[in-house]
Amino acid sequence: MSERAIPVLPARDLAETLAFYERLGFVETGTTWDVYRYLIVSRDQYELHFFEARDVDPLTTASGCYLRVADADALYAEWERIGVPHDAATGSRLIAPVDTPYRMREFALVDPNGNLLRVGSID
Repeated sequence: MSERAIPVLPARDLAETLAFYERLGFVETGTTWDVYRYLIVSRDQYELHFFEARDVDPLTTASGCYLRVADADALYAEWERIGVPHDAATGSRLIAPVDTPYRMREFALVDPNGNLLRVGSID
């Protein structure tokens, strides 16, 4: 396995977090989350870790990470077809792709914990 950095993000409800990310094609890997209160999910070469933080306010959380993918538009279209819920209570939403001045095509996903995943590909 190659060396890499992996984000560790807060989750107020690990079961809800797992269900949200499973809809996006991630699978549970690693330890038994309900025993250790620590969740690891992966999709292809991407791995996200979540620690239980029941007091997280999803409308004020400032955690996030960046996923560089081969085709941001294709992944956005896949996640849009799945129907990422837009939830005013948690702020979860999927934000459409844009072209950046630094030559990336990017979109954003905010999960039910308020975590921001910026996703992009080189334009």
